[in-house]
Amino acid sequence: MKLNLNKLVGSSDAERSMPDWLFILWVGGTALLSYSLVYALRKPFTAAEFEGLKAFGMDYKVVVSIIQLVGYVCAKLLGIKFISELRPQDRLKFIVGSAALSEVSLVAFGLLPLPYNVIALFFNGLSLGCMWGVIFSFLEGRRTTDILASIMGVSMALSSGVAKSMGLYALNTFNVSEFWMPALIGALAFPLLSLMGWMMTRFPKPTQADIASRSERYTLNGQQRWNLFRQYAPLLLLLFGANLLLTVQRDIKEDFIVCIIDVSTISSWLFAKVDAIATLILLGLFALLAFSNNHLKVLCTLLGLSSLGVAVLALLGSGQWHVSTGLWLFLQTLCIDIAYLSFQTIFFERFIACFKIKGNVGFFIITIDFIGYAGTLFLLLYKELGAAHVDWSVFYNQISVVIGIFCIVAFITSAIYMLQAKRVAGNEEGGKRSNLNADMSIRNFSLG
Repeated sequence: MKLNLNKLVGSSDAERSMPDWLFILWVGGTALLSYSLVYALRKPFTAAEFEGLKAFGMDYKVVVSIIQLVGYVCAKLLGIKFISELRPQDRLKFIVGSAALSEVSLVAFGLLPLPYNVIALFFNGLSLGCMWGVIFSFLEGRRTTDILASIMGVSMALSSGVAKSMGLYALNTFNVSEFWMPALIGALAFPLLSLMGWMMTRFPKPTQADIASRSERYTLNGQQRWNLFRQYAPLLLLLFGANLLLTVQRDIKEDFIVCIIDVSTISSWLFAKVDAIATLILLGLFALLAFSNNHLKVLCTLLGLSSLGVAVLALLGSGQWHVSTGLWLFLQTLCIDIAYLSFQTIFFERFIACFKIKGNVGFFIITIDFIGYAGTLFLLLYKELGAAHVDWSVFYNQISVVIGIFCIVAFITSAIYMLQAKRVAGNEEGGKRSNLNADMSIRNFSLG
């Protein structure tokens, strides 16, 4: 029996060759698995503690995180131009080449002597920094994009925990060394990611109905990128600033969770279980928004949910709410990812459609990623060089409060800005229609 999703996603000749539910599972599932495999190539090292090791006078794990992040930030900076201009026919070559370089770098991490092996992770970060934007480019500009992006987006929540759990399992069960564990997991991920990249090239292109609903997507040259930023500068500065702080908090939690909580008191698979539950909740929330064709309403709803999420994080960080370790981990994952994933998936897709912008989602995502990960890099340097004596748990709780307050203000102000901008745009459109009707009346009168 064919599931009728026509009211939700519409139906097109290209998509009607298979049931709607099958199309969504195929495209969304492939994107989710693809980015999960990217995590398997990038994040397993976070499960290792590297206890007692030093590199260049600093804690070894901090140095590893910083070096990989430097490569990641460099990739994001290059990606602002590259992703905005990437042609569809070049996407597969990029995915396979990037995955290959990342695995080679993980092998080098295991082969090279301490502490110089940390340099290998620079190339790991450099190779994977643009993968989100490339994978997302297969999904954007469709009436189904909200659902597809939601499925892909929750891979961040799900895959991070799975990558940690796989890393801990390899360390504890197979006694793999902390230096070879990432290469082992990456060796499983590389061929699968290459296969997923090929499958994504088989996706149907957006149809005319998709374009009418969400607007056509365009590549952007340097001048066009600058003009777009200037047009919406107040809003984008607020959102870029909030995303910088969200990325910082999320990265600190992801990379140093074993230093923030006592992992010896929990199961190795608790991360995966917690992330799986959070993933289902996020998927349900984002999928519900797909029922709305009111782009502005969806944008304001996302900002409202994000404000609620960071408020909970600030409350937890203030110490006013004491919960168990498992519940704390769940709330941290859910509340951070509600805000963070909104901007990585649905928000800018709807923003382009709402204001009829000539551009692409990749430009916005790669830009906020560059700013966010640069912020994480500077915070890690500050923590190691200027606040090394501060306990990770105390440090994390302190930044949670500051980030929560700033983001609530930024999100509320952004919602007000968009409501006002849409009202002005509506008035201008109404004025144009009135002038057009007046011109038509004058012409008809003259002809009469």
